[in-house]
Amino acid sequence: MLRVVAILVICFIFSGSFLNRPANAYPEKLSAWNIFEGKPSLLKPKKGIIPYALNTPLFSDYAEKLRFIRLPEHTSASFTDNGVFDFPQGTLLVKNFYYSADFRKPGVDKNIVETRLLVKEAEEWKALTYIWNDTQTDAELEIAGDEKQISFINKEGIKQDVRYVVPNQNQCKGCHNKSDKLMPIGPSASQLNGDLSYTTGKKNQLDYWRQHAMLKNMPPRNTIARTAVWNDPKSGSLNARARAYLAINCSHCHRREGPAQTSGFFLTENEKNPTVIGINKTPVAAGKGSGGRMVDILPGNANGSILWYRMQSHTAGERMPELGRTSVHNEGVALIKEWIDGMK
Repeated sequence: MLRVVAILVICFIFSGSFLNRPANAYPEKLSAWNIFEGKPSLLKPKKGIIPYALNTPLFSDYAEKLRFIRLPEHTSASFTDNGVFDFPQGTLLVKNFYYSADFRKPGVDKNIVETRLLVKEAEEWKALTYIWNDTQTDAELEIAGDEKQISFINKEGIKQDVRYVVPNQNQCKGCHNKSDKLMPIGPSASQLNGDLSYTTGKKNQLDYWRQHAMLKNMPPRNTIARTAVWNDPKSGSLNARARAYLAINCSHCHRREGPAQTSGFFLTENEKNPTVIGINKTPVAAGKGSGGRMVDILPGNANGSILWYRMQSHTAGERMPELGRTSVHNEGVALIKEWIDGMK
């Protein structure tokens, strides 16, 4: 017994995802955070908790998401030169994962699986995961992760079954890792440079944040990049939409400050070097993950590209991203195939 306790203590000390406070220093129940008003399953935020959305969000086994932010009173986020926000201590980011029973009726008869919180501590962020109960009345803090069998009807009217994996506490940093620090992935200036329907009407999110004193040092909006919507051709070119999709799904690892920095294969939206984004680039170490392909991206041939092969794989050690999905995002795979096949 003492040996088990000792091992747990050592894991606790050396785990990168445990920041300034242990998980048990936070509420066991999601309701204690005072985020929602009324019936919890409606996910209706209280006053002072502001919704936000990403132009192109991360794929998570077809889960739908509702995002909120709460800034400490009388504080603002700061706009930085690279378009990444500097949030004040005490900021709370909320991401709710749920499935509508029928995707043709979004938001109706929701099955809420989990709510993830990112809490800005003194210098770093703390990740917390709350798993909802079967009655959808509350969610409990869980550091060990979980699995859920989810069924839903997709937009084509076909029943789908998904093995949804809730990550454990250590896995959070597997994606939210920048220069070996746990950081938010989604909320950047280019991702929030789009319209959202608020209770007061539709408005550009950056304008809304600035007008409500949530954001300071923001330059004129027409000078700020705008991430394309991956599945909306009106929002940008095929190249812009494919790059946006790869950036949000892959670049949290495949970036110079990320866990895959030694690969030399970087997929941030602003990367310009064709070789660095994988075009005709041989992998540093792909192993069986290459599927017999020789380069990350073979122009004009998605089937001959390691990137496309790994996006389609279900197999651990081959599939990419490694975490966050157990199913294949067929629509995303189709987008990347069109992009690669169209290259000359």
